Amino acid sequence: MGQTRMLQAGLQSILSLAYPPQCISCETMTERPFALCAGCWSKTPFIVGLACDKCGTPLPGEDDGRPELCDDCLATERPWDRGRAAMIYRDNARDLVLALKHADRLEIGRAAGPWLFAAARPILVPGVLIAPVPLHRQRYFRRTYNQSAILAGALARAAGAEWCPDLLLRSRATPSQEGRDRDARFVNLAGAVRTNPRRADRVAGRDLLIVDDVMTSGATFSAAAEAGRAAGAGSVSVLALARVAKDA
Repeated sequence: MGQTRMLQAGLQSILSLAYPPQCISCETMTERPFALCAGCWSKTPFIVGLACDKCGTPLPGEDDGRPELCDDCLATERPWDRGRAAMIYRDNARDLVLALKHADRLEIGRAAGPWLFAAARPILVPGVLIAPVPLHRQRYFRRTYNQSAILAGALARAAGAEWCPDLLLRSRATPSQEGRDRDARFVNLAGAVRTNPRRADRVAGRDLLIVDDVMTSGATFSAAAEAGRAAGAGSVSVLALARVAKDA
């Protein structure tokens, strides 16, 4: 076993010399793989400080440990308990999300694991089950991967938590949310997500954390959270890689 580890370490060293790590955004050389260079990091709007306890959008003021809600979450009943996001959906964050979603840049999902873990710390609980927002099979076959599952797996590895990539299923193909107003987004997603009957025993009585790439209106998270609650989840939280913010 020791010799095997030494051989693997040697191979990794050789590969790192032949292919030095590069920034996942601009390809500038970095100290470690699957990371951003200093310049791209400064252009990426990570959410720090006080944030809405339901959706993660940044709020003015100091974080004193008490839950605060943004205007959207005060006006809209959310079927989940708590939520966070790692970044604001703009600038380099938007570029990274789009590259992961549409350009087969799966290494961005791997890099996002620690970012998601940092954002999720306030809402992570022992024994949580992590699950991604599902894609309908038609869209999955066209894209060949679910970017939300890539993110959920990266978070689970970073947090040392259990995850289930097919806990939730998209029960019907829904048109794109792009170009729809808030109400139309909720109508479009209503009843579109259900719990996989083969995995229902894994969620009953468990705390559930649902992961997606972007949160805009919250319609997708609402459909997924309602499915989790219907399956008997003890609590439901949500986590997005990026949150669309009004002031973004």
